[in-house]
Amino acid sequence: MFMKRLKAIVQTEGILYLVQGTLRLIANYCFQCSTFYVYQYTMTERNEADFLPKIKDLTFHMVTTNEQADELALRGFDFRFYSLYAARRLNKGAIAFCFFVGHELAHIGWVALNKEAKDTFDPHPYHVDFKNKEACTGGSFTIPKYGRQGLMTYGYYKRLEFLKEHGVKNSRNIVNIRNIASQKAQTKLNPEIRAKAFYLKILWWQYWKQIPI
Repeated sequence: MFMKRLKAIVQTEGILYLVQGTLRLIANYCFQCSTFYVYQYTMTERNEADFLPKIKDLTFHMVTTNEQADELALRGFDFRFYSLYAARRLNKGAIAFCFFVGHELAHIGWVALNKEAKDTFDPHPYHVDFKNKEACTGGSFTIPKYGRQGLMTYGYYKRLEFLKEHGVKNSRNIVNIRNIASQKAQTKLNPEIRAKAFYLKILWWQYWKQIPI
């Protein structure tokens, strides 16, 4: 499975994309120094038509288990080629929100309803009060060839609708302060910026300081 995944990534995005991604993973594992905004979404009514992407021929799948992922793969919808930790995330309770163009993954994002699931896609130590109907989102990724088509905004809309339907009061996530594209995509959904946070990681040591805004 791993080698098939690497081959698919090279065929669709090129060897340079794979090498750059691998180097980023190694660097992030050893050292990180970043500043983030902590976002919070309330479960208000939102009009889907306001967030529809430019790509019309989309297929959407929400996946909660590896068994479901296996069934989708048999039908040609294998998002795990682009999400190396998808199996572990699903096993821990994270929920995948996937968009395909034809049978090709275009965008994926994740939802967590508990801390164990959250830590599989976002281990940064910001607080989410899961016991009191809060949730978090993260792990959003758009395949580069489908960028700038509004998929991230629509993906957030779908996740927030799911959370609202399941009685969640608030959803939190963080965005790197340098990630302007993600900030623009989320601004359309009118989140509240609750804090600014500084994060430092050196191997296994972590430091997190959060300043309310």
